[in-house]
This record gives sequence, structure tokens and C-alpha cells, in this order.
Amino acid sequence: MKQAEIAIIIPCYNEFERLPVAEFDTFLKTHKDVIICFVNDASSDPTHLHLEALKNKFTPQISILNNDKNIGKAASVRAGVLYCEQENIAPVFAYLDADLATSLEECYSFLIPIKEQKIFVFASRILIIGSIVERKFSRFLFGRIIATFISNILDVKVYDTQCGCKVFKAELSEILFKKPFISKWLFDVELFSRLLCHYGKENALKSMDEIPVKRWVDKGESKVRLSYFFRLWYDLYLIRKAHRKNYLAQWS
Repeated sequence: MKQAEIAIIIPCYNEFERLPVAEFDTFLKTHKDVIICFVNDASSDPTHLHLEALKNKFTPQISILNNDKNIGKAASVRAGVLYCEQENIAPVFAYLDADLATSLEECYSFLIPIKEQKIFVFASRILIIGSIVERKFSRFLFGRIIATFISNILDVKVYDTQCGCKVFKAELSEILFKKPFISKWLFDVELFSRLLCHYGKENALKSMDEIPVKRWVDKGESKVRLSYFFRLWYDLYLIRKAHRKNYLAQWS
């Protein structure tokens, strides 16, 4: 497989009804320097049919990993990143939600700050003049509450750790993804924690860039079960505990 400019990892679980196949088709026709790695997380619907159709049409640009059992978003993204690293697919990796709430084009545009010496770039759902951010108010409100807790845990001012678009240099794969994650859904917070612990707060912040999205549209219902609401707070506690322990061990 040829090396691309960027490999985009897409975790998929029961996406047959909402996978925007036409958007993937249009993007891949005009971006020959991109490889997309789909991680099918043991979907119980015919998601694999869409993935195989795209693979047949864009063979050099598509990789498909199939999980034997459902392992969740965090572990699926991790599997995709480690696969792309092992195969030396590209010098830059990214991951996106399968519904493309953040578009492939916008994700691809984040290559610019990466080429300008940033090593980790992430999209942020900050509503500014000219941008389109469509979110259910309940999700927005809950997201702001969680964001406040996360900022306190990491001791950094970050608006949105949970937007599903992250772009980073492949060399970070070992630092960010070697160890399994504590949380199935809040693993983005752990990525920030690992960066801060490895580089130190000052250097880590200099190497990152939080970029407001031009367009982000909430599509469909969340895959996060309501029962996880209670587990979420325990996950935050565990992440806080691990972050403080690791950061103090490295920088005290």
C-alpha cells in the first residue's frame, strides 16, 4: 500500500443507515493522497456492505479492520491507529466520527497547521461568526458541564475535548495509543493527559492547536447509552487520579 499524506481512522458500529457513502465517494475521488481506515466494531447490521463497496471502488485508499467482538469507540480508534502505524501508512493520522458531523474536507484542512510545526490539532465546536454548529441544546448543555470538569482535571483551558476530529503526527502513536484507555467514551481526555504528562504543560500547549470548526452538524442519536451517565463520573474520577499521578511522577 502506498504511503499517503494522511490516514483517517473511522470507527463504525451499526452505521448502515447513516453512513454518508456519497460524501466518502466524492472526497476520495478528489483526494488521492488520503487513506481511510474503517474499523467495523462487530456491527450487527449490514455496515460491512457499505465498507466493502467503498473498498471495491477505491481499493488503494481503503483499509477495513473487523473487530471479532464489540469493544467500543476508544479501543476501535486505538486499533486503527496502531494498525496504521504498523503498516507505515502515512506521516499524519486522524480520526473522525462515521456520520461525518465534521466533514472529511475540514479534517483534511488540519494538515496545514500540522505542516506548520504543530503535532496535535483538534476541532472545537465554538460558535463564531460565519460558522455553523448545530447541536441539540441538551447535548450542548451537558457538554459544557463535562468540559468544565475536564478543564479542571487537566488544569488547562480547553473549550472542547470531545469533538470527534483529532489530527496528529504519526510519531505520537506510541505516546497516545500504546496503553489501553480507562474510558470507552472519554478517551479524548486521556489523549490530552498523555500529551501533558509526556511533554510537560508548557511544551504540550505550544505543540497543540484548537481550531473552531467551520461546520458541525449533530446527526442522529448518540451511541452513548443513558446508563453510561453514571459510569461517566467514575471514569472522570479515574482519569483525574491517573493524570495527577502520572504528571507528578514525570514533572515533580
